[in-house]
Amino acid sequence: MVGPERPLFVLFGSSIVQFSYSEEGWGAMLADIYSRKADILVRGYSGWNSRRALQVVEQVFPKDAAIQPSLVIVYFGGNDSMGPHSSGLGPHVPLPEYIENMRRIAIHLKSLSEKTRIIFLSCPPVNEATIRERDSSYSGIFSPMDRTNEACRRYSEACLELCREMDVKAIDLWTAIQKRDDWLTACFTDGIHLSSEASKIVVKEILKVLKEAEWEPCLHWKSLPTEFSEDSPYDIVAFNGKTTINPAEWTFHRKIQWE
Repeated sequence: MVGPERPLFVLFGSSIVQFSYSEEGWGAMLADIYSRKADILVRGYSGWNSRRALQVVEQVFPKDAAIQPSLVIVYFGGNDSMGPHSSGLGPHVPLPEYIENMRRIAIHLKSLSEKTRIIFLSCPPVNEATIRERDSSYSGIFSPMDRTNEACRRYSEACLELCREMDVKAIDLWTAIQKRDDWLTACFTDGIHLSSEASKIVVKEILKVLKEAEWEPCLHWKSLPTEFSEDSPYDIVAFNGKTTINPAEWTFHRKIQWE
């Protein structure tokens, strides 16, 4: 028997995406939740900004691909929001250009398929004190990072406004993470990148969007078919020695925390 065709979810972004399978990250959590339901593909590039992403978005998401993603989750903004370097080098992208880059990325993704859905993640906050400590340890190797929570807020709000204008689903990470009283200490590995606790917030926000979105088909994990969920004579035998226990049921109960 052939199982149902799995939807393809692609995570596209900078290090927040690349590292999402590390430190019990949000990408790994999604892959676990959607096991036997969807394939999660990571296209994350540490250090990238929206300018670099726009240069390659057609290579990462070719229009003539045999299979187009059902969902693309996009994150750029943290590197863009860094202050400019006197050399003109570095990741900084002025806010107006950042908005236009993200607009063009969204336009391309929308053109892939009538059923390709998009979620943008806005710029999360940062712990400035931890970043300063990190900079001191890298003295003589890297120039200091001009990265502030206020700049993150401005780029986050710009991303959210663009998404409202373009009718693209968006998640306000800057606000969501700071709802925790202990966000400064609990939500980062290094002042910038997300800890497991922050990743749980990201996953809950993504699942909320997927559950509430009026998309056909619905992409929330509970709405998707489970691959090879039929009973089998090879399933684990129950205590009475007769009935069997389908392993698909085990995974369902393990995922119930994500309802």
